[in-house]
Amino acid sequence: MNSNNLIRVFIGYDEREAIAFSVLAHSINNFASRPVSIAPLMLSQLSDLLWRERHPLQSTDFAFSRFLVPYLCGFEGWAIFMDCDILVLDDIAKLWEARDEKYVVMCVKHQQNPREPKKFLDQPQSPYAKKNWSSVMLLNCEMCKALTPEYVNTADGLLLHRFEWLDKESLIGALPHRWNHLVDYDSNLPVEDISALHYTIGGPYFEEFRNCSYADLWFDAKEEMLRCDQIKNPETG
Repeated sequence: MNSNNLIRVFIGYDEREAIAFSVLAHSINNFASRPVSIAPLMLSQLSDLLWRERHPLQSTDFAFSRFLVPYLCGFEGWAIFMDCDILVLDDIAKLWEARDEKYVVMCVKHQQNPREPKKFLDQPQSPYAKKNWSSVMLLNCEMCKALTPEYVNTADGLLLHRFEWLDKESLIGALPHRWNHLVDYDSNLPVEDISALHYTIGGPYFEEFRNCSYADLWFDAKEEMLRCDQIKNPETG
């Protein structure tokens, strides 16, 4: 199976949000109409590739590991990256079909101006241009050869997240907003108008945010993931 038939998804992993990774992976598989390969970007598995020191403003373990996705794919084919604090409500194949070879990276081009100084776990909220653009990305790996481990480990963080490693901004394609709906930033919409909920301020798995918008959908997905129906023994009834 070539890389255009298998949908490759990489999810940012932080041990403090392990449940978020599992629920997101479940939600992707739950709606997928095509084969999906899902890999967590765990620092414990990337020690030979990511050695930069943690930045004081870095709120998650996967702030920089996301930019290693093209290298992990051998700079071949396409791949999807998602933050772990996301819940997918739609067929990931629809996002995959949005691939356009004229772009290096495709994302939802948010115009986000954070209001709060801190977010989940008392982490700093850092405003910057193109904020959250890199939280859901379609990556044309063959065209991302600038993202070597050496570059990802030494480049300025804002340079990476603002896609300044590209020669020109026209190489960034736009994805439909429905694939990265920022919970409690974007206006609440009917569920049928959203493909991916992004609990960017804090997921409902944190006590402080358990009553955020669309929290019920996340808890429903969690319960569905944990479902283990008892199968009756035909001999005992």
